[in-house]
Amino acid sequence: MTIADVLAELVEEFDLLGDWEERYRHVIELGRDLEPLSDAERTDANKVRGCASQVWLVTTRDGAGKLGFRGDSDAHIVRGLIALLLRLYDGRSPTEIQDFDAKAALEALGLAGALSTQRSNGLASMVARIRRDAEAT
Repeated sequence: MTIADVLAELVEEFDLLGDWEERYRHVIELGRDLEPLSDAERTDANKVRGCASQVWLVTTRDGAGKLGFRGDSDAHIVRGLIALLLRLYDGRSPTEIQDFDAKAALEALGLAGALSTQRSNGLASMVARIRRDAEAT
């Protein structure tokens, strides 16, 4: 699936949910399915700056140059937001990541106006970190 296909799938999922309260619960549920990071992975180097909550993001690269991401947070909603980002970005090439308009995607999901300023800034910091990691490869 392309990143656009995954976004279309997510938009369809969110459209079925209706109001933001249901979407919020769904985001939290997505976060519950994340594998937690080990204590060894919860390092300062993996910490995402600019988030009100504690957020860690581990980036790997396979032999084909595709990037893999794993993440965790101490806040339930943020774990869900990480899960959304991982669905979009995990297993993508650096070019796919750089070419993807994350801001438009988050607006399509109805997240842009539904999150607090603090959460929106944290989400933007996570996206920026993913993009920086893609640029560094």
